[in-house]
Formats: sequence, structure tokens, C-alpha cells
Amino acid sequence: MDSIEVVLIMLLAVVASAYIRRLLPAAIPLPFVQIALGATIAAQSSHGVDLEPDLFFLIFLPPLLFLDGWRIPKSGLLRDKGTILELAFGLVVFTVIGAGFLIHWMIPAMPLPVAFALAAIVSPTDPIAVSSIAASAPIPKRLMHILEGESLLNDASGLVCFRFAVAAATTGAFSLQGAVLTFAWLVVAGIAAGVGLTWLVNWVQRWLVRQFGEPPGSPILVNLLIPFGAYLVAERLHASGILAAVAAGITMSYVELNGHIHASTRIQRSAVWDTVQFALNGIMFVLLGEQLPDIFRLAGASLEESGHLSRWWLVVYAFAISFGLLALRMLWVWASLRLTIFKQQVRHTPRHKINPRLLLATTLAGARGTITLAGVLTLPLTLPDGAPFPARALTIFLAGAVILISLLVASIGLPRLLAGMTFPAEPEDQREEDLARRAAANAAISAIEKSQVALMESDACIDPEVYPQAAARVIAFYEHRLKEVDPDTEPAWRKTDHAEKELRLAALEAERSTVFDLARRDRISDEISRKLVREIDLMEARYR
Repeated sequence: MDSIEVVLIMLLAVVASAYIRRLLPAAIPLPFVQIALGATIAAQSSHGVDLEPDLFFLIFLPPLLFLDGWRIPKSGLLRDKGTILELAFGLVVFTVIGAGFLIHWMIPAMPLPVAFALAAIVSPTDPIAVSSIAASAPIPKRLMHILEGESLLNDASGLVCFRFAVAAATTGAFSLQGAVLTFAWLVVAGIAAGVGLTWLVNWVQRWLVRQFGEPPGSPILVNLLIPFGAYLVAERLHASGILAAVAAGITMSYVELNGHIHASTRIQRSAVWDTVQFALNGIMFVLLGEQLPDIFRLAGASLEESGHLSRWWLVVYAFAISFGLLALRMLWVWASLRLTIFKQQVRHTPRHKINPRLLLATTLAGARGTITLAGVLTLPLTLPDGAPFPARALTIFLAGAVILISLLVASIGLPRLLAGMTFPAEPEDQREEDLARRAAANAAISAIEKSQVALMESDACIDPEVYPQAAARVIAFYEHRLKEVDPDTEPAWRKTDHAEKELRLAALEAERSTVFDLARRDRISDEISRKLVREIDLMEARYR
């Protein structure tokens, strides 16, 4: 089967998985469906997909890490930075050491550097998988922010540790001093490359737009290329392309605040990135399913080298590693919470007791996902002397099995564990939204008044009486917005908010149906139809 045909079939499998998932029980995560479809493709194909590790790393990781850095809530990241750093760096190192020795003890045929590589690549967590699994579970928003921040940073730290372990496995040498210096260069130069390239590209783009205007689609394409550029520049500097992609995403979130991008571009760009994220995440799990038959066969051969002839030992190893990771995570989270309580005692601040259910939920929420899969598939095929990389298939199989088991445990455990729990409301978001709405409405009214005077005094003014009437209508709209977020009238308005939204959505649906009907009967042109439907769609997106 040609490569292009395989890619197209896999994309179709990703699309099909989204619909099949809706027909299955809620406890079955979407990745399971995609893996099953990948295995079906492998069964129907005459030969598998040959993955080039470096190319696979370049295609999948930079955009996913860039998007994670771009969209993570910065306020939550800064507020809980201490806890996030403990989980993202301390827990990763703790996991690599603990799980690495555990794996080597269980599987003596797997060299210790390879065991550390496996432990490093299964250390990053995936909040996207957790959020999709726990959509019906009442996970506190603050906990989700911590999990997102942990995942963003432990992707980088876990993959950097993985890189060191693979280097030790291929060269047979490891220097602690050299590793520390190399790690410092990887971090500093990688972050600098991501930040510098993002600022430079956006500055050049703004200059070009001022000079020549904004070509349709150009800003979106440039935005898609930034993570790949940051990754490649960092790799040329022998720095961490992983950290460069993360830093580029975080920098992009701050660059976005300058407001120079057109509104239509932001809407289209968001849709493009959602599609890219869905496609890349889906293809990676489909690829895992497509590779599983060969991986299982080669993993069995590696297993025989350890003295076990039964393939059931693969299952034993997978569950042992998975529950070892859970135990290490629970121990670290418990120690981190105890340290926080100790700090509260020293500072004489109100202390909070450890909630066992939340402790267990935080442990189960450490599900593995696409970053683990992308990283483990980049293991070298051979050593520098041409010999096969030791236990490569077994390592990939165990990493894939850990992903499946962690997703399964989280999908079954989290909803049941958090069922019936109530958490205090977090009014900060509503207060911030109301503050922004009031400030924006007042600024809009002031701008309308200034613009009205300027337009009436300009030479282009034909009828001065038109502007006061138009200004009054627009100001009335913003005064209505101010009343909606007025603290004195807020409770009454909140009661009618849901009803008004439903009525507006019904009205918009009627508008759209009418426009489509007129276009079908050739009463209006396709161009007019698309323009009006786009306006209606944007209004509907606002209310939804």
C-alpha cells in the first residue's frame, strides 16, 4: 500500500473514530477506538508503515507542544507554580529513577539505560486524555490547571531525560557533570530559540502587514510553521527543540495580547489548530494500533531473551510498570501535600487536611498519552556499530501498554471516585468576566462619543444629523450590556440568561434555514448566502 494511501486511510480512521465513539459506552475513551481501527488497518494491509524516528518526532511533537503552551491558562500556571514545578520536574526525576530500577530488576535482559529511557518516556502525563475521560466527573478547575501545567512542563523534562538515557544506551557512557552542563545548555538555548524566533517572526509579519496589507490565509500558515521553525533552530544549536516548541507556544500567548491580528483571522486560525490537534492526536493512536502486531511479535522475541517463553509475561510486565508508576506518583503527591501543610504551619496560615479521594484522583489523573507514544517511537533502530537497538520492540510495546492501562484506569476510576463530591464554587472567573465586560463597554461608549464628534467635523460628513442618531443606537446597546453586569441587577439577569440564550439560538436557526431556503430557490446568490450564514454562525458561536 502506497504511503499516500496509508495516510489518507489513517485520516479517515481518525474521522470515523469520533463517530464510532458516540455509539459506545461513555467509559470507553476515544484513543481505544483509534487503536482498534489502527489494528484493523494493519490486518488489512500487506505491509506496515515504516516510521523514521527523527521525522516522526519533527512532524508530531512541535505543533502539539506549541499548542499546549499557547492555550494553557497563565494565571493558574503562575498561581500554582510551586506545585506544578514539583510535579513537572521532581516527580519526573523520581519516576525515572524509581521506575527505571524497577523495570531493570523485572527484565534483566533490558539494559539499565534502556530501562531508564522507558521510565523517562512514560513519565509525562496527558491532560487532554484526562479531560476527555473525566468530562462527566466534577474535577475541580484548580486541579485541572495544575494537571495542565504539569503536563506542559513534564513533556519537556521527561523527553529531555529520555534523550539522555537513549544517548547512554547508544554510546555506553554517561557523565554526570557532562549531563548537567548539557542539560543547562538544552534548557537555556532551547527556551531562547523558541522565544526569540516567535518574537522575530511576529515582528516581521506585522511590518509586512503594515507595508503591504494582510494576504488571506498567510498569517495562519505562518503561525502553523512557527513550532517547526523553533524546533529546527534549537536542534541546529544542539539545544532542546522540545523546550523551544513549548517556549514558542507560551510566547505566542503573550504576543497575541497585542491585538494586531484581524478578528476573522483569529476565528479561522482557531478552527485550523483544532483540526490539526485532533488529526495529530488521532493519527498517533491509529499508528500505535497499526504497529501493535509487529511490536507484539518482536516484543515476544525480546521476552524470550529474558528467559520467559510465555507471552503472558508481557501483560504482567505492563501491569507491574503501570501500578509502579501509580505508586510512585501517589507517594510523591502525598509528600508534596505534607510539605505544603508543613509550610502552612510554619507561616501560621490556615491549614487544609489531605482529602484521600482527591489524593487518589490526582494519582489516577496522571494518564499517559500522545507525547509518550511520539517519544518512544523515536527510539533508534540500530546502535552506532550497526547492531539492533536492545529491546526496542519490547520498550515500545510496554510504553504503549502503559498508555492503554493508564487510560483504562482513569476512565473507570475517576468518574466513580469523584461521583457525589461537591467542590466550592470558584467565582473568580465570573468576577473577571464581569470586570472585563464593564471596562470594555465603558471604553466602547467613550470611543463612540469621540468618533461621533470627529465624523461630524470631517469633510466627508454629508448629513450631521445622522451621527447622533446612530451613536445613540450603538450607545444604547452598550448601556444594556452594562446593566447586565451591574451588581445590583446581576441576580435577576442571571435567572433570565439561559432562557434568553435558548430563544436567541432558536431565532438564529430560523434565520439560517430561511437564508438556505432562499439560496436553494435561487432567490439570492451563493455569495450572499455564505456571507449571511457566516454572520449567523458567528453569532451562534458567541451564545454557545
